[in-house]
Amino acid sequence: MATSHSPPIYTASMRRSATSPLLSGLLTDTGRQRSINEDAGLAVESAQGGLYAVADGMGGHAAGELAANLALDALGNTFLQGKNRRRPPERLAEAVQAANMEVMRHAVGEYVGMGTTLVALAIDRGAAILAHVGDSRAYLLRGGELTRLTEDHSWVAEQVRLGNLTEAEARDHQWRSVVSNALGGEERVRLELYGFPLRRGDRLLLCSDGLSGVVEEQDLRVMLGWRLPPELTAQRLIDAANALGGPDNVTAVIIDVGAQQPMPSYSLPPRQNDGPVYVDVLLGLRRGSSPAVYLALALVYFALMGALLFQEERTLILLVTAVLLVGLLGWVTRCNRLKLRRALPDALPLGGSARSSEPPDRQNLN
Repeated sequence: MATSHSPPIYTASMRRSATSPLLSGLLTDTGRQRSINEDAGLAVESAQGGLYAVADGMGGHAAGELAANLALDALGNTFLQGKNRRRPPERLAEAVQAANMEVMRHAVGEYVGMGTTLVALAIDRGAAILAHVGDSRAYLLRGGELTRLTEDHSWVAEQVRLGNLTEAEARDHQWRSVVSNALGGEERVRLELYGFPLRRGDRLLLCSDGLSGVVEEQDLRVMLGWRLPPELTAQRLIDAANALGGPDNVTAVIIDVGAQQPMPSYSLPPRQNDGPVYVDVLLGLRRGSSPAVYLALALVYFALMGALLFQEERTLILLVTAVLLVGLLGWVTRCNRLKLRRALPDALPLGGSARSSEPPDRQNLN
């Protein structure tokens, strides 16, 4: 049986507390062919949910290990400290940006060029918010069906999406470890962020590519479906990766949803189909346009006052107000779409345009 040589920053107890509807297990292992574990994992639970993450460091030797641990430390501290000031979607995006800056600040001297992938999941009552940078993955097992919740930010994944490679070809491709997006690459992180409802009985898996790149998804589905306790399931998954050669570090976080919880009052961020987006654009879309909100409230206020003061013209007043509100909504929607469109060209994989099949110029040195 595999052993864990590099302990995670946080580990979750196998006991579910009296107030938590979640049960989790976390395990990370060096693998069969590496001497240093550059993966790290995080699992923190609270009365209403929890925060879970996996980071896969890159940069060679101690640099990748440092990057992964710095990122998860900053992610956890920022997310937990902001719980009284921000809603979970905004807190998670800001925590990913904080992790990005922490890696960048330390990427000097012998650590120049280090970085890390990140997949993070925040659970708030009956909702999950997922943030994703790089090629670590998230999966959902529901009703016996396994769904991949993330799309890899990697060169081979882009070629699969373009139809230039099959999934089988990508798994064995010589550039399969090349990432097109990672923490520490630039000051503004590019990420995917979206939310979805949870159901009782859901099982979630976060993992590094040391697992997803070695064990077939069909086998992941079978092992997750055994419904062993989360930590034992993580051990079985790591054992499977190591039995297939263990070419990389392996980390798995399993989260079981034990009870149906009410949905939070805020809206969940929708999934974007255009790839990673700059964090400030995502936060801008979440916060909306404050001047537009104030203008809409002012229009409603004056419309109601006008309808009360001028009874004979109230139908016309209300009709004009409705037209203005629809126009304002359309303007805000167009502005938000324009912001998103402007961010997308910079979010293409390194090494060429979205339609390029040329080899990449940046490699994950993990």
